[in-house]
Amino acid sequence: MDDTAGDGTAGRMFRLDGEVALITGGGSGLGLAMAQCMAKAGAKVVIVGRREEALRDACAGIGASAAYEVADITRFDETESLVKRVAGHWGPVTILVNNAGVHLKKFAVDTPVEGFSEVLNTHVLAAHNLTRHVLPAMIAAKHGNVLFMASMTSLMGMTQVVAYSAAKSAYVGMVRTISAEVAQHGVRVNAIAPGWIESAMLRKALAGDAPRTNKILARTPMGRFGDPEDIGWAAVYLCSPAARFVTGVVLPVDGGASPNF
Repeated sequence: MDDTAGDGTAGRMFRLDGEVALITGGGSGLGLAMAQCMAKAGAKVVIVGRREEALRDACAGIGASAAYEVADITRFDETESLVKRVAGHWGPVTILVNNAGVHLKKFAVDTPVEGFSEVLNTHVLAAHNLTRHVLPAMIAAKHGNVLFMASMTSLMGMTQVVAYSAAKSAYVGMVRTISAEVAQHGVRVNAIAPGWIESAMLRKALAGDAPRTNKILARTPMGRFGDPEDIGWAAVYLCSPAARFVTGVVLPVDGGASPNF
């Protein structure tokens, strides 16, 4: 047995010291939880969103290791300048978390093209556009992590979320393809598929739908909704040296729901 107790190896393997993490949708919900956990692990975190007040409050709660950029990631022609601003102030992005998203709860027959397009623009096109702008610096440095926030809808069929499901399923293909393209350059690409986590988005999705809420809890072996930090620490792991041989995976963090639903 390799006795490394007491030498700090285990702790260092889960640290993010020296990393610059850009987190979209980082002002609230799971994005904020990931920012908080990454900051605790030693990273400099830059959260991105459209509402400055929310971003400012989030940074105040995280502390001195947090900063923010007000930006709309669906304005594709502004993405390059966003990445350059972040690099100019805090250094090249070494961790990108594609977390920003919108939700549309409608049956497929009632989902208009415009609404479907908005979901795809935010989740898929904006995430790809941001990823392609941070990858060159990561490839040059032979170091970097890109993390996509997938979903249970990436793994199983659910009603009234056709656009969201399509977008989150696209993430799975993006993770597999991009990870294969950049692994040789020391860049890892993974995804987390959160289960049902206490958040404003979850409350909105389940609003007025007690049967669906009960169904979810009944089919989640742990019998409860998750905590945002459950996602935050999973993100820290995937972007840390502890996961240095992990790429191209979609990690469910769901209390056992996905294999039992």
